[in-house]
Amino acid sequence: MTALPIDVVGIGADGWDGLAESVRRVVTEADMVFGSVRQLASLPLTAERRRCWPSPLLPNLRPLINEFDGQQICVLASGDPMFHGIGVSLVREFGAARLRVIPAPSSLSLACARLGWAVHTTTTVSVVNSPVSTLLPALSDGVRVLVLSRNEQTPAEVAALLRDSGFGRSRITVLEQLGGPDERTLSTTAAAWAHPAGDALNVVAIECVADPLAIRTTRVPGLPDSVYTGDGQLTKSEVRALTLAALAPAPGELLWDVGGGSGSIAIEWMRTDPRCRATVFESSPSRCAQIETNAAALGVPGLNITAGTAPQTFDSRFPDAVFIGGGLTAPGMIGACWERLAPGGRLVANAVTAESEALLLTCVSRFGGSLRKFQIYRAEPLGSFTSWRPQLPVAQWIAVKL
Repeated sequence: MTALPIDVVGIGADGWDGLAESVRRVVTEADMVFGSVRQLASLPLTAERRRCWPSPLLPNLRPLINEFDGQQICVLASGDPMFHGIGVSLVREFGAARLRVIPAPSSLSLACARLGWAVHTTTTVSVVNSPVSTLLPALSDGVRVLVLSRNEQTPAEVAALLRDSGFGRSRITVLEQLGGPDERTLSTTAAAWAHPAGDALNVVAIECVADPLAIRTTRVPGLPDSVYTGDGQLTKSEVRALTLAALAPAPGELLWDVGGGSGSIAIEWMRTDPRCRATVFESSPSRCAQIETNAAALGVPGLNITAGTAPQTFDSRFPDAVFIGGGLTAPGMIGACWERLAPGGRLVANAVTAESEALLLTCVSRFGGSLRKFQIYRAEPLGSFTSWRPQLPVAQWIAVKL
């Protein structure tokens, strides 16, 4: 027996009044309508035909829908269901063919319409289920960013983050109850933000203005060494840029960073795109703590940190890329990394000792790939003159698993 389709209806802050007559019929003809308290309150339906989402939602989503199998189900979503909405979760659970999606204007579209911004050039960051620090990689001078807020405290948290990150002169505009009768707009610079908490239904628009003296932290790998804290176990900026180029991150891919040190490779992998994922394997508890600190400070708090000795701590996933920055000479390390690497995946290993460099030569014979060696010189004062100070030379092995 074919399951009945699930109607997913976008609804704005104006609730029932903002729905077209054809959309109203979809809602009123449903046997059960799911939605938030705010959404359901505007419907002319009996309480028996309305069901409020529980918390947490995602673990209960499939059981709730299956409870009404054989009945016509309607799900209410804020704005466009496929824009950071419940529609995405429903597709993941039931497949796109099961859904009939009727979108309303998204908060992004409404905000851009109010501000006169081009939708296609506006960066969107959701902090509904993420720390506000997730916003950091998106910040850059002259960029326009729209933040999907968690609640009424988000605007003040965003303003504080901008002030602390060298973007205090950025203009922020808070748009509350977009499209509803109580729509309201507040605007000022991040440095001057002093408004009390307002409505929980809001988005924050940012016109980024960077302090010219602040350290630039863009999505391009090779961030300044000074942005990392720790015990000095750090892949230096120039080598980090070359290493990330060899790893070649793409949206949605998973990296394993073995012997994480300060976590710089995994952090900058994740910063290249919000969909990139990474796991750091680090045996030192103190370094695990410093990796967590660095990840939060650089806007990728979702970095997964696995404490313990690799390869014994490897999980069941198959990464798209592996970087070995520590423990290269540990017995079985290279073989274990290669075995777990997904087909088409890249393995990159850096060596600075004669022993580990010799091991890379055997890797090329066993697995293929290529070797390169480079040394970075940095200019430093020598009395009243300038001298070139050499960094440790680095041998790098790059291989693709066919």
